Amino acid sequence: MEIVVADNGSTDESLAVVKQEFPSVRVIQLDRNYGFAEGYNRALEQVSADYFMILNSDVAVEPGWITPLVDLLESDPNIAACQPKILSVQHPDRFDYAGAAGGWLDAFGYPFARGRIFDHCETDQGQYNDSAPIFWASGAALFIRASVFREVGGFDPFFFAHQEEIDLCWRIQRRGYKIYACPESVVHHLGGGTLPRGNSLKTYLNFRNNHLMLIKNLSFGRKCWVLPVRFALDGLSAWKGLFGGDPGYFVSIAKAHWSVLIWLLTRGFKYVWGGSTLNGLEGLTRKNMVWEHFVRGRKRFAEIFPSTPKK
Repeated sequence: MEIVVADNGSTDESLAVVKQEFPSVRVIQLDRNYGFAEGYNRALEQVSADYFMILNSDVAVEPGWITPLVDLLESDPNIAACQPKILSVQHPDRFDYAGAAGGWLDAFGYPFARGRIFDHCETDQGQYNDSAPIFWASGAALFIRASVFREVGGFDPFFFAHQEEIDLCWRIQRRGYKIYACPESVVHHLGGGTLPRGNSLKTYLNFRNNHLMLIKNLSFGRKCWVLPVRFALDGLSAWKGLFGGDPGYFVSIAKAHWSVLIWLLTRGFKYVWGGSTLNGLEGLTRKNMVWEHFVRGRKRFAEIFPSTPKK
């Protein structure tokens, strides 16, 4: 194994600290901040390995965490990527927002996870200790075959940050590979170190990139009805934020929608007729999580999915 630190244009003393205190660690120094997506693409171009462990700098790992990930991918060549169980640094007995015990996607493109529905994170009581197929693995701790990462073209650099790993995992599944959760491996994520919750740029990127992901990957037929519904639901969320005293939230969503339209006209039109069916994709539900969570009041994954297949 080799530890590589990719410095994405940092402006503090962190790079000097790494070089001084960890001389055995290889450093790849990029000339500026390329964002999460392109930053990793540029760094991994310079790394030769069978597997990449993409690990955010705000993640603390537990002893022996790598071995179960390797064993899982070695056991099945069709598993292209997986993630460990991700718990919170602040609340070690609680799942972390960014991936929890494995990511899923609802019918309208809302990402959620085993152990995390919207902002509600469950307490870890071993309820998701099964190794299971999922829709997306968290970019905070993503273990992936290098060959597959390169086969699908890596992260989409236009995303910059947020939901680029969901888009990547969707494209991987479209190639016939599988994504898995590996709860035998455990890490703890601090979260919000780059863009804290509630940050206007974070809101903008999340809403914009979610729509880009849907346009890129959904079949034309599903785009025709899913996207109008999503725009309407986003609008409701924006107005709720405005009347709730958060005008920045409203503006961020409006900017995101406008950016999606510009992207479609300038570079994304090629995706309008593309995409694929959802047949055979794991970790995908036909349910609407907005309805399940906010209307029906369901907060736990098991309340919405009382039984899921264990493989």
